Amino acid sequence: MKKQLLLATAVASLLSLGAQGVWAQNIAIVNGKAVPKTRLDSLAQQVAKSGRPVTPEMQAQLREEVIAREVFMQEAEKQGLSSSEDYKVQMELARQTILIRALFADYQKKNPVTDEELKAEYAKFAASNGGKEYKARHILVEKEADAKAIIASLKKGGKFEDIAKKQSKDAGSGANGGDLDWANPSSYVPEFSEALLKLSKGQLTDTPVKSQFGYHIIRVDDIRTAQLPEFEQLKPQITQQMEQQRLAAFQQGLRDKAKVE
Repeated sequence: MKKQLLLATAVASLLSLGAQGVWAQNIAIVNGKAVPKTRLDSLAQQVAKSGRPVTPEMQAQLREEVIAREVFMQEAEKQGLSSSEDYKVQMELARQTILIRALFADYQKKNPVTDEELKAEYAKFAASNGGKEYKARHILVEKEADAKAIIASLKKGGKFEDIAKKQSKDAGSGANGGDLDWANPSSYVPEFSEALLKLSKGQLTDTPVKSQFGYHIIRVDDIRTAQLPEFEQLKPQITQQMEQQRLAAFQQGLRDKAKVE
């Protein structure tokens, strides 16, 4: 009798451990169907990847979300929606999207941008944006005669800022008295850049500068050595840009090699 009691107790203990193991693998049983914990883990991973912390409160919300999805999926299956053509089309599109995303992620993982490449790209940036920066103002008008009249007015003591606000066609800088802020001369159209480089601090163009936009009257307020951001500051942007360029080249290469009939 005692042996039978011990055996029954052992069996009950084993069954209890087995049940605990099942519950450890599942977060719930919905209408008799187990909802695996892996679904909750996957959802939590997606939340974490988006930069949001998975707190205990968030974990509880995600559990409710997973359970709700199971309830809704069961009802959709019950109504036969998984057999509809629309469902099949959407699933195929989702499959393609996931597979393509995995291909691109795998390519980027296997072809990372190196520090040497990033520094070389930064050197190109520094070379094209270094040198001098000019803090300039301009007034843009349609007719050369109007530009000449403005230059004459300025030489007689007219205030550049006031004239720019009233007459400049460039609404953006005109509202700020013609202020173009600090910029490298290469950032302007060639005619403007060439005229700018001939001016000293405080100097005004003697004649109107013609460009595709009209006639410019330019004044240089200040000149300084270019203030470039350090490599580490620009590294994230350069990395992103180079990764995008490399991925685009990979995509184009695949497209070019593909035999399309």
